[in-house]
Amino acid sequence: MEKKKVKLFSAIALLALAFLVVGATYAYFQNQYGAASNANVKVTTYTTDMLTFETGRNINFTAGQDDFASGKGNKTGSTFARATLQANNKTNTATANYYMYLNIENNTFTYTNTGTPELLLQVVDKTSGNPVTNITGLNYVTVTDGKNTSISGFDITTKKGLIALFLNKEISASPKTIEEYTITITLVNHNFDQNVNTGKNLNGKLIIQKEKIITSVADVAKSGDNLVTALQNLSTKSKPSYTGLYHHDASLTNGAGDNSYRFAGADPNNYVCFGSDEATCPNENLYRIIGVIDGKVKLIHAYGATTDMLGTDEGYAKTYQEAWGSLSSYGSLSSYYKGNGDLTKIGTYKWNKTRDNTWSTSTTNTTNLNTNYIAYLDSKNTKWKIMIADTTWYVGGMTSTYGALSNAKTAYNYEVGANKDATTTLTSKIGLMYVSEYYYGATPDYWMLPGFDQNGHPNEDKTTWIGEDYTKAYNDNWMNTGLNEWTISRTFDDSDIAFDVNVYGLVYVDFVDGSDGRGLVARPSFSLSSSIKFTSGEGTAVNPIRIKL
Repeated sequence: MEKKKVKLFSAIALLALAFLVVGATYAYFQNQYGAASNANVKVTTYTTDMLTFETGRNINFTAGQDDFASGKGNKTGSTFARATLQANNKTNTATANYYMYLNIENNTFTYTNTGTPELLLQVVDKTSGNPVTNITGLNYVTVTDGKNTSISGFDITTKKGLIALFLNKEISASPKTIEEYTITITLVNHNFDQNVNTGKNLNGKLIIQKEKIITSVADVAKSGDNLVTALQNLSTKSKPSYTGLYHHDASLTNGAGDNSYRFAGADPNNYVCFGSDEATCPNENLYRIIGVIDGKVKLIHAYGATTDMLGTDEGYAKTYQEAWGSLSSYGSLSSYYKGNGDLTKIGTYKWNKTRDNTWSTSTTNTTNLNTNYIAYLDSKNTKWKIMIADTTWYVGGMTSTYGALSNAKTAYNYEVGANKDATTTLTSKIGLMYVSEYYYGATPDYWMLPGFDQNGHPNEDKTTWIGEDYTKAYNDNWMNTGLNEWTISRTFDDSDIAFDVNVYGLVYVDFVDGSDGRGLVARPSFSLSSSIKFTSGEGTAVNPIRIKL
C-alpha cells in the first residue's frame, strides 16, 4: 500500500514542480475601520511633565474582485498615531521616549508574482511630510502600478505580527510638542491578473506607548542567565503574537501537549550563532531554535548545511545547485529558496546510500552528521561539541497516513508522542528535524491541515498548486526554507521510504537513496546541554543569540 502512495506522491510532485509562479486577477480592497481607539495613556513624572498618546482606528482590508478592476487605481487605508509631551511649568522643558508598533494580527495576502510587492506600508511624519524609509526587518521599495505611477513604501505583502516602527524614540518639548505620524497601507493595483488575492484580508492595529513590548530573549535575560529559563520567561512575560513562542501545555488547542515551548510563524526572533565567535556571525553558523523540548533548547541549521560541514563522502550526492538548480524538464527550484546560504556549497544527501530506511545504519547519520559535522565543529573550537547534549532519537517512524496525510497533532502522537514506537531508538548528538517539528513551525491556524492533500492539483494554466495542505503555510512557517530536505522519520511499513519536505512546503515521502540520485538537503539538528547560558543578542539574523557553557 505504501509503495502505491509513494508513487502517487511522486507523480503529483512532478506536476507540482512546474507550477509555483503565482498568477492572479484584479482584486478589490474594501476599506473597513474598527471602532476608534482614542485612549489617552498618561505618564506623569514628579516634575509633572506629561506624555500622552492617541491612535486612530484599526485598518481592516478585504479584497474583492469586482471593485478593484483595471483602471480603478490603488486602494488605501490610513490611520494615525500621536504623541504629545507637555513640559512642567517650572522649567518649561522636558524630554521623554516612546515606542510605536504596527501589529498585523492577520494577513492572508500572497505574492501573485514572486518578489513583486502588492501591499505597501507608508509611514509619514505629518509635520514635515517626510516619509520614514528605514524600518528594521522591512524592505523599502518602489513599484509601478497599473497606471504607470510609481509608489514607494515597505513591502508587507505577506507580513504578519509585530512591526517596530520606532523604538525608544526621543521627544523633547519646550513647553509642548506634538509628534504625529500617518500610517497608510496600500494594495497596489498592478497591470496583471491578481485573482489569487481575491477574498484575502488584512487586519492591522497601531500601538504607541512608553514601554517596550517584549519580543525577544534579550528583553527578559541578562548575560549569564540560563537559556532554557530565559526562553520560558519570554513565554511567560509576553504573548505568542509578539514573540512567536507557544507553550504547548494542555490548554493549547491542537498543540503537542508535552509542556514544550516552540517557535512558530514566518520569522520569529530565534536565530542563534553556533560554531563561531566572530562579531558578525557567518551565515554558515546561523541556527534557529526549534524550542525548549524535554528541558533542553533544540536547534536546527538555519539555511542548509554546506559540504564543508557534512563532507562529500558516504551519503553525499551533489550540491543543491547541481541537483535542483537547473532541471530542464520543469525549471529551476533554486528560485524558491528563502535562506541566505550559498546553493553551490549547500550539499544534498541520501537519507541512506543503500535503499534501507534504518537510521541507525545510515552512513549519512553515522558519518556525515555524527562524524564529519562533529569534526567540523572541533576545527572551530572543541567547546561547541561540548555544548551539544546526547539525544535519544525516536526513529521507528510512522505510516505515510499519519505522517503526511494527517495533521500536526496526529503526526506528533505517532512520531514521538503517546503512540510512538518506543522500541526503535538511537542515542547520538546530531539528527534531523522531526516531521511534527516542521508542522509546529507554522502558526496554529494551520495545525489541522494535512502535510499533503491527495486531491491537490495544478490550476488550469499550471501556474500554482491548489490543495488544502501545508502549502498554505508556506509564508507562515519559519521551518520551511524553500529547499527539498529530509526529516529523520521513516515510513515504518516500508523498508526504503522516509519523509521529506519539498520546496512548496508539502510533507512528502521519497526513496531513501535520494530522489533519482539528486539527494535532498540535510539540516543538522541537536539539543544543547540544559546548562547553556545566554550572553547577548535579540535573536534576529543580524543580531543572533550568543551562548556560552
